[in-house]
Amino acid sequence: MQIRLVNASRKIGYEMVIDNVNIQFESGHIYGLRGKNGSGKTMLMRAICGLIHLGEGEIWLDDKLLGRDMEFPESVGALLENPGFMENDTAMRNLMTLAEIRNEIGEEEIKNTMEALGLDPYSKKKVKKYSLGMKQKLGIVAAIMEHPKLILLDEPTNALDTESIGKLNVLLQEEMMEYQPIIIIASHDRDELSMLCDTIYKVEKGRVTLEVE
Repeated sequence: MQIRLVNASRKIGYEMVIDNVNIQFESGHIYGLRGKNGSGKTMLMRAICGLIHLGEGEIWLDDKLLGRDMEFPESVGALLENPGFMENDTAMRNLMTLAEIRNEIGEEEIKNTMEALGLDPYSKKKVKKYSLGMKQKLGIVAAIMEHPKLILLDEPTNALDTESIGKLNVLLQEEMMEYQPIIIIASHDRDELSMLCDTIYKVEKGRVTLEVE
């Protein structure tokens, strides 16, 4: 799969949150978007997901124009901002409910992804009792478990300890080796991105430039 942003722009109020972005993403690669809070990283991801519309420009997924030929990418998993779940259900019940929408994976695959990030699929604990880090892991599992062609993770290491970050890195590398998706990770931490990403872009005031060491 190939994603192309062509002269992509979006203004909110008087602020250009996406400013004439021209960028291309290819299957089989992990990309980093580095920038401070409010730099435009999340808005760019929301636009690629079809959650916000551009004011100008285009987003192409292969030969399909987002917003004309499709409202949303056909195969996408995303962790954007704070993930929302059914608080009175278990993690497993939440993930099973999500999986039933597409009906592409079974219980075993969900368990495997949970265990890879250190979550217990047999736990009876309700999600409302989860710590911030556990909820973050649950959001990551939800984004990855169906092996989508496009994975978008916005600050995925928030509230994760060092061990969990290591497990996340291994999980993403295994996902890449087996399924060859496009993975886009947004973070303020360059070192964190350097561990995983083939290419890192700097995002500042809605503008995107290739980051060179």
